Amino acid sequence: MRRPHPLRSLTLRLTLVYMALFYASIGLMLGASYVGGVWRPLQQVERQIRAESDSLAAIYERQGRNALIRALERRAAEPRVRTPYHVLVAPNGAVVAANLLDWPRVTGPEWVRYEFGTYATGAEEEHEAVVRDRRLPGGWRLLVGLDTEDLDEREDLILEALSWGLGMTLALGVIGGLVMTLAVSRRLESINRAARAVIAGDLTGRVALRGSGDDFDQLAATLNEMLARIEHLVASISRVSDSIAHELRTPLTRLRAELEELAVADDPTDVQARAAAALDEAVRLQAMFEALLRIARLQSGPRAAGATVDLSRLLADAAELHRPAAEDRGQTLTETLQPGLAVTGDRDLIFQMVSNLLDNAVKFAPERGHVALEARMTARGVEVAVSDNGPGVPPAHRDRVFERFWRGDDVAPGFGLGLSLVAAAVEAHNAAIELADAGPGLRVTVRFRA
Repeated sequence: MRRPHPLRSLTLRLTLVYMALFYASIGLMLGASYVGGVWRPLQQVERQIRAESDSLAAIYERQGRNALIRALERRAAEPRVRTPYHVLVAPNGAVVAANLLDWPRVTGPEWVRYEFGTYATGAEEEHEAVVRDRRLPGGWRLLVGLDTEDLDEREDLILEALSWGLGMTLALGVIGGLVMTLAVSRRLESINRAARAVIAGDLTGRVALRGSGDDFDQLAATLNEMLARIEHLVASISRVSDSIAHELRTPLTRLRAELEELAVADDPTDVQARAAAALDEAVRLQAMFEALLRIARLQSGPRAAGATVDLSRLLADAAELHRPAAEDRGQTLTETLQPGLAVTGDRDLIFQMVSNLLDNAVKFAPERGHVALEARMTARGVEVAVSDNGPGVPPAHRDRVFERFWRGDDVAPGFGLGLSLVAAAVEAHNAAIELADAGPGLRVTVRFRA
């Protein structure tokens, strides 16, 4: 089997998607940190510098150069959270007032983020500052700024965290993706092995469980349950095929014999008898196939239609139908039916199911025996029970009574399909069936879920 392209691996694609989402989350988180911790404070600093710069320019325009210099000195001496910086340059380039060691010598953009030197503490210090560079009337140049060293350090920290975070995410994502891909591939390969074994014809193959109870274990358990069901169905089909071949051999042999005798018969009475016997065998074969088809449709079709069925009335009608057969054998058929019972399902199918159970009970109960039909509501749902005082079914054989054509050691009249049809009808109604001793005899209980 050709190995798929790596990019078609679901785990690898999930890893790439996860890494992309993680990168995006880191970017959003650090972006939000940058906006809240750097960009907005810088905007506030610029607004403050603009206000102070406009105020100083107004002092120069109203009161002149000396008043501006005094205002700059007062500003520099004020205690502030952020150190104020300034430079006043004359039209000829001479510095008139300054507390900076260096500044942009050439006029550039209005706003500058620049690392300036200062001697405010008596020694040269480097500080990051935001400065507004503007021209005053008469050719004077005024630079006004505030210290933003803390914001610069915060910005460097965020950028460093971003670079380290992205690098570590890439490394961990690659390692995690490889580990996850390997782990998932191993679990999927065990499923593939079991599937290939089934394709090759080995229905005993199963997916190994690790006992972790994770999603793969649950999937494996479900697949194993499905494979067990398939194995059971295939074995059942094989048994049914063998049973059909065995069961058809006898009636077909009799039918052929009757037809051969009919072909050479001269006596009209004999011809009529042979034709009637052949017709009986044909009817028997037709009934067998109709029963098989009915069971197959029930087992392969959907659940029974959800109509409300008056179960108490239906059971009474079924008892009335089989009472003459029971009386012919001297048997008593008793009914203990709780009134007002109702279930959801197919009325005809439920009637056939109960009728088959009563027919079996009458058939296997001894002459002058007893057959009982009971129905009641319990905490688990509606229970319908049919019991007789016949020979019963040994516990060892109870798992086989619902198999098609199985009739036990004491072969009884019929095809051995009655209880198979009962089981199919029970399954179609999502009900449950249970066999138990009746002491003596057999008690069959069908339980419709509440």
